[in-house]
Amino acid sequence: MKKSRSRQQAGAAIRPQHGWRMGAAVAVATALAAMAPAQAQEVFRIGVVSFLSGQAAESFGVPAVNGGKVLIDAFNKGEAPAPYNKVGFGGMKIEAVYVDENGGATKQVQELRNLYDREKVDAVVGYVGSGDCLAVAPVAEEMKRFLILYDCGTPRIFEENKYNYVFRTASHGTMDNVALARYLKQRNVKVGTMNLINQDYAWGQDSRKDFVLSMEKLYPDAKVQSDLLPKFGSGQYGTEISQLMSKPADLVHSSFWGGDLQSFILQSGPRGLFKKSQGVLSAADHVLQGLGDKMPDGVILGARGAYGLMAPKSALNDWWWSVYQKAYNVYPVQAPYRMAQALMGLKLAAEKAMAANGGKKPTPEQLAEALKGSEWASPGGRIRMALGDGHQAIQETAIGRTKYDAAKKMVTLQDIQRFPAECVNPPANMKSEDWIKANFPGAKCD
Repeated sequence: MKKSRSRQQAGAAIRPQHGWRMGAAVAVATALAAMAPAQAQEVFRIGVVSFLSGQAAESFGVPAVNGGKVLIDAFNKGEAPAPYNKVGFGGMKIEAVYVDENGGATKQVQELRNLYDREKVDAVVGYVGSGDCLAVAPVAEEMKRFLILYDCGTPRIFEENKYNYVFRTASHGTMDNVALARYLKQRNVKVGTMNLINQDYAWGQDSRKDFVLSMEKLYPDAKVQSDLLPKFGSGQYGTEISQLMSKPADLVHSSFWGGDLQSFILQSGPRGLFKKSQGVLSAADHVLQGLGDKMPDGVILGARGAYGLMAPKSALNDWWWSVYQKAYNVYPVQAPYRMAQALMGLKLAAEKAMAANGGKKPTPEQLAEALKGSEWASPGGRIRMALGDGHQAIQETAIGRTKYDAAKKMVTLQDIQRFPAECVNPPANMKSEDWIKANFPGAKCD
């Protein structure tokens, strides 16, 4: 890509032709006004940020953007199911500006400012990397501009700060690791020793901490052996795999994702790591299609929600699966599901704010008021803005085991178990770490 920014015009406003007589112009304008509200000629601009290049693009960033494109197209055509069936956002056509997240946090801060100041977007939906989210959130708040973090996992964003204009429409990473530990316990998986390998930045560090703390409560006698934190994006794990295999543990836990996860599995598989230790991966569904029969059987994994092969049966999910698969010839996984639930939440919030604003395009303050504490249906289940003073979502999740199906030529998931949102997410009055250390008070797992 020569430029990190590309633009997609989703719909054009109707403009009078030069040379019309005044009377004819007035007649046409009157007819159009009778057919649709005035705001139907407006455009709602969204900056969509995800990895379009680099090691996170193929399995995560590009599928997320693809999900955004197919959903925005359906919105603009009025072809999404109710309650998402109004054209655009309450009649406003949606125009998306796509930005590459690759390049680091400093670059993303500048790109965010450019989206608001130069591209004049009404909202930004984006960010996969926890480091990027931690960097851009305070900038959006300072600028008093509306921002939805559609992914990124660190709980620190809303547990350490208070925001008015910033939201995350998906659960943070604590859910993933609490669910893994609960799955192991409920499936009676024997765990006396653990090896850990996670990336050395906010996501990897927080994931490691949440998993270890959860295991301390559910498996108090289990001991950690190797505890590795390689650099994000290193791609070569021969030394780490040797260390993990030199003293095999009952399980090996990792929150690797994207290209790092693909590389780790491809490099460890032939050496038999997952035959010596039970693989436990917190965010691995998005690499299954790419790895195919290179993905070992029996690995326990999560999808950061009830997504893809673990999504709940519903008419909305059937529609979403169909339109995505028709457009890209693959089924949707974690990243496009998370992008979809962010855009669906934004659509309902925008339309709610417009209704309270006389049908006019909402301000950032009005959007924030409409999204705060709300809930909505998504292809992956119900999303509720229940934490962070109504700015952080909770949702149900699911865990399963891998099994390659030679007849279908694809990895399937078996022994799927679902966990209610209140079982694996902390309550509103507690930080994740404190909640786990206190043995999950208030958790509702039935």
